[in-house]
Amino acid sequence: MSNSFYAPGEQRAAKVHALFATIAPRYDLINDVQSFGLHRRWKRRLVTLADVKPGLRALDVCCGTGDIALALAAQGAEVTGLDFSEAMLVVAEDRSRRAEVRSQRAALRPLPPVRFIRGDAQQIPFPDAAFDLVTVGYGLRNLASWETGLTEMARVVRPGGKLLVLDFGKPDQALWRAPYFGYLRLVVPVFGRLFAGRADAYAYILESLQHYPAQRGVEAKMRALGLQQVRVINFLAGAMSLNLGERALRI
Repeated sequence: MSNSFYAPGEQRAAKVHALFATIAPRYDLINDVQSFGLHRRWKRRLVTLADVKPGLRALDVCCGTGDIALALAAQGAEVTGLDFSEAMLVVAEDRSRRAEVRSQRAALRPLPPVRFIRGDAQQIPFPDAAFDLVTVGYGLRNLASWETGLTEMARVVRPGGKLLVLDFGKPDQALWRAPYFGYLRLVVPVFGRLFAGRADAYAYILESLQHYPAQRGVEAKMRALGLQQVRVINFLAGAMSLNLGERALRI
């Protein structure tokens, strides 16, 4: 399989940047279509497990159009959203402004402002232990080195803080993996063609997943980094997955 938006090594970042520049305007719509709206439920589960308290400092890495960042802010967190795609950040900032206007019109408690910045998830521009919580949704798989990205995310979590990773998974059972990969190979690119004008933009999902160790690899890396309370929550028999870990308290 060869995809015009996938390349290993040094070319990976440029290819992924081009991908998200292409799909940013329809990204949220196609997520709803291809997941039958379930991605919203999985993101809500992530936010629930984050156990946000007002004033908690959160970093949402590869924040995209801001789904998770805005949801964390709605729970009272002070959120920074980091992404390297200008096109996705434009959408995120627009959504943030519209959410603020809605809360004002409804006389609701003002949302804590979300700060969106452009940056590299493999060189996070913050000092060690800067955040109580670090999240990444559907972004770790897109990095040139997911291991470097995960190491950076663990670095900026304070001792006792949480790290949560939501992404496409690989079902352990072959009987489920075959139809799932078939859906990604045959159906999802059709949505890409219909809604974004590029079938290859969504054929990329399967290509990238085949080069990614998914939940089991992330689990092993979290343990290797010394994170504690490491666990995996699978959705749809592992087609989607949520990895959790906590940075060890200093002794």
